[in-house]
Amino acid sequence: MKKEDLTIAVTLGDATGIGPELIVKSFQDSSIRDLATWVIIGDKRVLKQGEEIAGATLDVIEIDHVEQATTNKGSMYFINLANLDPSEYTLGTLSPNSGKVTGETLKYVLDLAKSKKIDGVVYAPLNKEALHRGGHHFQDELHFFADLLDCKEGFSEINVMNKLWVTRATSHIALKNVSENITKERIVQRIRFADATLKSAGYENPKIVVSALNPHAGEGGMLGNEEIDHIIPAITEMQAEGINVHGPYPADTLFLRLEKDPFDCLLAMYHDQAQTGMKLLGFNRGVTMSGGLPITLTTPAHGTAFDIAGKGTADPGATKEAIKMAVRMNS
Repeated sequence: MKKEDLTIAVTLGDATGIGPELIVKSFQDSSIRDLATWVIIGDKRVLKQGEEIAGATLDVIEIDHVEQATTNKGSMYFINLANLDPSEYTLGTLSPNSGKVTGETLKYVLDLAKSKKIDGVVYAPLNKEALHRGGHHFQDELHFFADLLDCKEGFSEINVMNKLWVTRATSHIALKNVSENITKERIVQRIRFADATLKSAGYENPKIVVSALNPHAGEGGMLGNEEIDHIIPAITEMQAEGINVHGPYPADTLFLRLEKDPFDCLLAMYHDQAQTGMKLLGFNRGVTMSGGLPITLTTPAHGTAFDIAGKGTADPGATKEAIKMAVRMNS
């Protein structure tokens, strides 16, 4: 059930990147702050470093347990885990220790979610290699979250940029393994996931467009059979269920279709097929959401940006959008 008074947890992301700076900058905006009650969770020293980089401060109330956070829109609390000393890492440099702590902090937050003590999670950018080298051995953060939340199936990642939602049949796998993972069952699951997610965000009858895998949608089998064997049968089955889904369309013109035949959600077949076009539309506004889990988790669609870490130039636009999306999916 949707709630009006929300308590949303926020993490600082990988401390070696731009995450702490983004969180500090984002909550300078009163229109963002006033959307919910916020509980930032991490190391207070890392937050302070983020404040110094951002050239701003956050007025937070330090608490020991989330139960001490009184629901009051605009209030900001901080739980200090005291688990990462900035002297132990270098800004802009991958740190296994920072990756280890990033994962441990997320475990703390998701335990709160499992206990229904928070309504959503916004996490600043992570670094997958740092997480892995820090001992968290998962395919990506989505599978990390799903494992911690005891979720076995039905989950997927979805990106949002302005009014366009984008999800994928496959995600963080090698390109050579994509074809063998394109099955009718997987496409059906992803179409249902997209339809349910957009409806939960307020769309009555979302229009979903499906990408082909092969050039020119396979040219009737001349350039590949995945469309004939798997993608088209999945689309046909979902249309019979009443889902507003269309395709498959060649990937090289998909984003051009937005101008003449707008749609709400794109189901791509693999990571870069989706992400390249979406990021060209607006890199500083994209949001990544882990959907199909018991709790909504959102993050900016960009990464830790080691090249600008510590310079104070990070754009908080996508982080603000991630914050707004966490509220939208629970309101």
